[in-house]
Amino acid sequence: MIPTITRTSRPIRIASLTGLALIAALASVGCSSTPKDDYAEAISENAELRDRLAETQSMLKQSEDDKEELLRQAQDLEADLRRAESARPPAGSAGGINPLGSGTTSTTYGSGDIVLSVAGDVLFSSGKVTLKAEGRRELDRIARMIMSQHPTNTIRVEGYTDTDPIRKSQWKTNERLSAERALAVEAYLVARGIESDRIYSAAMGSAKPKSNKSESRRVEIVILAN
Repeated sequence: MIPTITRTSRPIRIASLTGLALIAALASVGCSSTPKDDYAEAISENAELRDRLAETQSMLKQSEDDKEELLRQAQDLEADLRRAESARPPAGSAGGINPLGSGTTSTTYGSGDIVLSVAGDVLFSSGKVTLKAEGRRELDRIARMIMSQHPTNTIRVEGYTDTDPIRKSQWKTNERLSAERALAVEAYLVARGIESDRIYSAAMGSAKPKSNKSESRRVEIVILAN
């Protein structure tokens, strides 16, 4: 018998060693690329977490602003309630009709000037310069009174605000907001029959604050003594 084992055993062993070397090489390539993939994934995840954190912080800031605005509105409503209660006639009395409405107070000074102070919350919504329906009705009464009782007097419309800095309104300063509100009232009174050559407006901003913020936000219509 002719032995054949000695001829085939060596090639088989060489092939086995070659296969092991190839497997080790592939494993080495795979292992060397894994840390790079993990690093890129970690960078991406870190960026996503930062974006989510920024978004959460922005939502928290908005929530705080909304809370402050709601608190301010609640304070305004409480002031309106107190004003309405003080204007209500005592029980059992016939009462009377205030020709200027409950949102306006009238003061006559020694100089003869008459100041009609209209609550800002009656005239405008917070941070706005468009007259509310309630405010237009109040100004209708004021216009009729001025034309009937003071047909020749000069009229000065003064806009006032509270001392809080402007945050959400499109108006950058309290002075600008008060100017726009005074102009809106002046234009409405002119549209209701008061001659434009005897009325003008002035922006007072947060000057002459009242006892609280709600009362500080107002428009004063000054009937000057001629």
